[in-house]
Amino acid sequence: MTPSYCLSSSRHATTAEAFLLHNSHLHLPKHRSTLPKKDSLFLKPLNPPPKSSLFLLRLKTSKLSHPFASLSSFAEAEGEEGHHAKEEIAKTEGELPGMAQAFNISSNTASAISICIAFAALSLPLFMRSLGLGLTLKTKLLSYATLLFGFYMAWNIGANDVANAMGTSVGSGALTLRQAVLTAAVLEFSGALLMGTHVTSTMQKGILVANVFQGKDTLLFAGLLSSLAAAGTWLQVASFYGWPVSTTHCIVGSMVGFGLVYGGHGAVFWSSLARVTSSWVISPLMGAMVSFLVYKCIRRFVYSAPNPGQAAAAAAPLAVFLGVTGISFAAFPLGDSLPSALPKALACGVAGAFLVYRIIHKQLGHLLVKSSSSQPEAKEDTIHNKNIGFLSDIAGPKGTQLEIVYGVFGYMQILSACFMSFAHGGNDVSNAIGPLAAALSILQGGTSGSEIVIPLDVLAWGGFGIVAGLMMWGYRVISTIGKKITELTPTRGFAAEFAAASVVLFASKLGLPISATHTLVGAVMGVGFARGLNSVRAETVREIVVSWAVTIPVGALLSVFYTWILTKLLAFIP
Repeated sequence: MTPSYCLSSSRHATTAEAFLLHNSHLHLPKHRSTLPKKDSLFLKPLNPPPKSSLFLLRLKTSKLSHPFASLSSFAEAEGEEGHHAKEEIAKTEGELPGMAQAFNISSNTASAISICIAFAALSLPLFMRSLGLGLTLKTKLLSYATLLFGFYMAWNIGANDVANAMGTSVGSGALTLRQAVLTAAVLEFSGALLMGTHVTSTMQKGILVANVFQGKDTLLFAGLLSSLAAAGTWLQVASFYGWPVSTTHCIVGSMVGFGLVYGGHGAVFWSSLARVTSSWVISPLMGAMVSFLVYKCIRRFVYSAPNPGQAAAAAAPLAVFLGVTGISFAAFPLGDSLPSALPKALACGVAGAFLVYRIIHKQLGHLLVKSSSSQPEAKEDTIHNKNIGFLSDIAGPKGTQLEIVYGVFGYMQILSACFMSFAHGGNDVSNAIGPLAAALSILQGGTSGSEIVIPLDVLAWGGFGIVAGLMMWGYRVISTIGKKITELTPTRGFAAEFAAASVVLFASKLGLPISATHTLVGAVMGVGFARGLNSVRAETVREIVVSWAVTIPVGALLSVFYTWILTKLLAFIP
């Protein structure tokens, strides 16, 4: 059935015209002058189409000349009818797509990719140094099993935690899902291999007291493997439902359960555990507050400028300079002291700012020239409010100005996502590789002391696991971060990502308890709150918060159960 539409007043002419131009059965007046001057048009269905056609209609109408312009036209629509239309579309997207649908490939291709990954995971450990010469058959078999446990944990980190870097970019349309996954795969693996820590602690994250397990190497080995299995199990459940949970909290919960049951009350640093749990409140609140302020700054100083496109192009290099300098200084090993590290970080910031400046003026230069040479049109396209305050609700630009603003912030968001992805691979691979390396050291005759060296091939193994999980299941949590909490555009996505990165880096330097996952979720919520409380989907937020609260208890229970099974199995192995 072909739906019929009437024209009603709303705030964005480009939205209505996009629907009309790409649907031949709809009527569009031949002359722009026949449209209302002050209020734009919005399509109001007289007989609503079936839900199955809403998503197809959305895809057809988004193919405009500039990708960011098309996204912004729909995302910025604020009419009541537009809100209900988006809610209907959201309902049709309730089912998470499979790997084939997510990457727009055939089911046979998706199955072949999964089989190749499984074959590589089972065969590559046979060629690693950890299964080298001089080991007994028992040690080789247990080492092989240990490597598989570590791969399982790394796989789930890729499936769940990589959304921290790429979820907002996909949700805003700055990157397609396929582009995001391929980009993240390269950067995550590079970060894990090049920046992954080469020294780890047997008692990860300062949660367990080392002296309690002196002389109990077999028990400690079983506990480390059980922690990997327990954290991986909960991460897999969370990824299946699209819940973004903290991989660090999964490992912490697993080791707390093992230490409490098999080492007693004195085996756990309770002050460290209290710091971890406090991050459930600190992280999302800080992320929400900073992203709220960043997005309000964008609306106040870019949207309300006489020429928003020029304002965005001028602000971009400065924002990138600050962001790249901060990330480089905090995350990358540039030097042992401040005088040696700071100049290198500043050089990275200057290089990033220059790169963004060149990209913006190369890709959007013709639009910038057009906006500069046609000031009367730019002023017509820009909505000016009287008595503008910092918290005022400022309407966004339209037309050429809209294309420039969303183009600029789209490129900035891609750059920030790349930096976050590279840093994430280097930092979070230790959640899987740390316990793995400790277990291998104990198994192969090493000490259970405080420091254990991680071989390069084990770091590469963890990087491969992260990439495999990202390829196969990463789209699930990316969908939650990017689409299901609130509607994102390049400006909103950049505000959330920039705020999350800033909070994590700042808190890490001060030693505050922080979770990157919780911070990013809070930042996305903060952007939604900046548009109004109704812009945040309460049901999604409620599910995420519940998954956070049960992460440590579930990890602890699973770890105790798996340790009991492993100790029984190891007792039968001569």
